[in-house]
Amino acid sequence: MNARNVIIDCDPGIDDALALMLALSSPELNVLGITIVCGNVSTDKGAKNALKILDWMDRTDIPVYLGETAPLYRDYVDAEDTHGTDGLGESGYTVPVGTAPQKNAVSFLAQSLQRAAAASKPISIIALGPLTNLARLIQTAPESLAGLDELVSMGGNYKSHGNCSPVAEYNYWCDPHGAQAVYEAFASHPLLSGKQIHMVGLDVTRRIVLTPNILEYMARLSPRMGELVARITRFYMDFHWKQEGIIGCVINDPLAVAYFLDRDLCHGFSAHTAVETEGICMGQTVVDTFDFWNKKKNCMVLTQTDPLRFMAFFLGRLCRREPEELIPLLRQIMVLMETDGKEAL
Repeated sequence: MNARNVIIDCDPGIDDALALMLALSSPELNVLGITIVCGNVSTDKGAKNALKILDWMDRTDIPVYLGETAPLYRDYVDAEDTHGTDGLGESGYTVPVGTAPQKNAVSFLAQSLQRAAAASKPISIIALGPLTNLARLIQTAPESLAGLDELVSMGGNYKSHGNCSPVAEYNYWCDPHGAQAVYEAFASHPLLSGKQIHMVGLDVTRRIVLTPNILEYMARLSPRMGELVARITRFYMDFHWKQEGIIGCVINDPLAVAYFLDRDLCHGFSAHTAVETEGICMGQTVVDTFDFWNKKKNCMVLTQTDPLRFMAFFLGRLCRREPEELIPLLRQIMVLMETDGKEAL
């Protein structure tokens, strides 16, 4: 198997942790490095969490790089109310002895992409947090974009309401100027001609809910993995119940990794997309569905997904089972109903 070279840019974060666990359980991916950005928690905390996850997955060979510690322009607002003060649900896991992050994520990104371009072996980036590191890359080393294959970004929303304001998703709200810079680059930079951001936003991620029953099934399939996931998601589930009345928790970021691996998991449409940077709509992704602006379609806006298929894929990878084996019981666990002609949890 020819594994695809990827760098994962993230802000771990509970659902980032689950996404990293999925990526590290997938032989189709050759993870060259993990770059950390401030978002759910500070950059320092996020890097420590990445090191914990690599230790759990026996992949401490993968380097972790400290990235930007603040958004481009606005004040930094973390999401510790959602993820806990440690970013992993107050789980109490400690950083493994003898591990430490390296510095300068943006330089690592630039050098990696430049080498990839020279070798004609492009690298993809899966971005699970605010886009600050990528915006700095565009500002400081735009020539490195020649080495970029694809960008999948967990962020934004089209018709779904926001999760930190009426209209904005957290990653883009946290650094709207960074998101704007990346979306503008995909609309205008010649080295990105023919490329689009794959926007895995709230329209699809909101339908991916890890429930207590699914978690119990995971524990039966793999007691160790079930305990790890249960310990870091307990806080997250409590938050979702108090905030949204959900029994379970929305796990946004793993869908971005799963979509990168299997494009049939999500579907959508191409459109020019911009990011608002100011006022009450800060962080909102404005999708030009009807091509009013007549600008380059810089984004694949994902609007449909299959929660059953995703969950079988997710559990199958983490618990080392074939997804087809898991679907019959998952059908019993997951409540499916018709919404606008589509299945939803």
